[in-house]
Amino acid sequence: MYAAEVLGKFSVYRESAPLSVSMASTQCLRNFILISPLTAHISTHVISGRAPMPPMMMRYRLRMDAKSVGGDVFSVTSSSTSDVDYLGESTKGDFNLKSEHLQGLGIDGQASLEGPIEEIARVEAQEAEVLLRDLGIPNPSSSRDSPRGIFCSRTLNLRSISAIGYDMDYTLMHYNVMAWEGRAYDYCMENLRNMGFPVDGLAFDPDLVIRGLVIDKERGNLVKADRFGYVKRAMHGTKMLSTRAVSEMYGRELVDLRKESRWEFLNTLFSVSEAVAYMQMVDRLDNGAIAAELGPLDYKGLFQAVGRALFRAHVEGQLKSEIMSKPELFVEPDPELPLALLDQKEAGKKLLLITNSDYHYTDKMMQHSFNRFLPNDMGWRDLFDIVIVSARKPEFFQMSHPMYEVVTGEGLMRPRFKARTGGLYSGGSAQMVENSLNIHGDEILYVGDHIYTDVSQSKVHLRWRTALICRELEEEYSALIRSQGHRASLIELINQKEVVGELFNQLRLSLQRRIKGRPAQTLAATNMDDQELAESMQKLLIVMQRLDEKIAPMLEADGELFNRRWGFLSRAGLWDKSHLMRQIEKYADIYTSRVSNFLHYTPFMYFRSQEQTLAHDSHSYYQSQFNGTAVEN
Repeated sequence: MYAAEVLGKFSVYRESAPLSVSMASTQCLRNFILISPLTAHISTHVISGRAPMPPMMMRYRLRMDAKSVGGDVFSVTSSSTSDVDYLGESTKGDFNLKSEHLQGLGIDGQASLEGPIEEIARVEAQEAEVLLRDLGIPNPSSSRDSPRGIFCSRTLNLRSISAIGYDMDYTLMHYNVMAWEGRAYDYCMENLRNMGFPVDGLAFDPDLVIRGLVIDKERGNLVKADRFGYVKRAMHGTKMLSTRAVSEMYGRELVDLRKESRWEFLNTLFSVSEAVAYMQMVDRLDNGAIAAELGPLDYKGLFQAVGRALFRAHVEGQLKSEIMSKPELFVEPDPELPLALLDQKEAGKKLLLITNSDYHYTDKMMQHSFNRFLPNDMGWRDLFDIVIVSARKPEFFQMSHPMYEVVTGEGLMRPRFKARTGGLYSGGSAQMVENSLNIHGDEILYVGDHIYTDVSQSKVHLRWRTALICRELEEEYSALIRSQGHRASLIELINQKEVVGELFNQLRLSLQRRIKGRPAQTLAATNMDDQELAESMQKLLIVMQRLDEKIAPMLEADGELFNRRWGFLSRAGLWDKSHLMRQIEKYADIYTSRVSNFLHYTPFMYFRSQEQTLAHDSHSYYQSQFNGTAVEN
């Protein structure tokens, strides 16, 4: 497909979402140019006369007709001919210039491809940045530095991905948390009331919890742990515990998510309503408000009761029926989302929908979220090669279940052993999907919002590549930007205390040696008289105590712009990562706030993980500079 055709197609895609001709042209050229840096004859009339072709684009031309771009010039690396690159990623899907065209390649202007590649690459990279800027397309590094960037934990070559599977709830569609979880909470509390629990006066408070916290079912606590499992903050019922209380309670134990009888990890936003209800009921249990007729309840038994009440709300179907009747009240529309999936589909990716929701709910919600934003007469089913409802994840990734094809709009089903393109199925297993598509392991990318059900299990059992959707990243990103001044002041005070504390410790050691009749560390320290030594230590001690009084509340307030109780989602303390962030890094190759963020990248993107700093990195660099051993460029 040549440029003019692509432009026409993209203008159709954006009929439902207003877009200027120049923006449509930019969007087209983004997809057209990045397929190959050497674009074909794209003359000024392609841009509909709005502006002349940028000078940089003029020098990137093959001396051939635009319609010949494709199979005659380029080849695509297949699975059978693929290799691995220097980062260990598959080269499948890479574009190659056929050898017979290398000799005929001509480049307009003064540039030449002869000479040292370092110099050529430097010039080309600079000019590419100019061209991207002229086209209004952000380069990958600037996309990364935004709340809607896609962040990479493990290098991922999208070109090598043959199929992309998607979860639905909180992945392909984002619910209004206050509306959806609020109604789930209401149904849960009504069921608790019917069971005899005192729920009068309680209301849904979504700020009470955040994703990534852990419920301690033995103590009736909600805790936030760091990447090692050490508890940094805790709440009993709805009351935050002091730092001292946290230390006394959890100082000698770690959060271990493998002990499921005790610890419950809040994997997803669906956990919010359950956690809020449970912590509020812990208060009622502590106050003796729960009737004895309900039996002797401990915190673990109370958790089970809340879980049963919420489960009934889902099983009985009242909640989903209400949502299906008025989806506009619960779903936040995203016009960019279908366009992102269209890019992927037209790039040759097989698209899969794998959801635990039933057929009727899936169809209703997908129609509402997708159909109005798709071009022409496309429906949401046209996007996906295979749709699987009632998938029963995580078992879908762990074992084999019977698969049924949904053959009527009423949901009538018949058994199937293999999926076909365009089919709609219920149940089955991931291995059935792999066998049906003849695509396996790391050729499949699965995208979901649940760390365990979606991301962890698809990676552990099948070695699929994984992407986590975490909508809260956008709010956290903004909160971190607004917290920069506070954090800079806090770090400055901590650094000051470190310097003052080091002097105090040295003087303390000098005093210790003096008492033992040994010389101090240096001659000057040895010559200090007793009064001078004591006065210096007293002064420094007062300074450190006052610094502590200043630092402690500032440290407690760090992250309150995101959540006043728990701080930032991804951090535990000023510098360390949260347990949630450790799970994300371990199991999600990439993570982002919403699926439509893929629209800001091409389906051919090569995501590279960033350098991971180590504790000794800065010290090593400092020493090399200090000793004059830095490597010259």
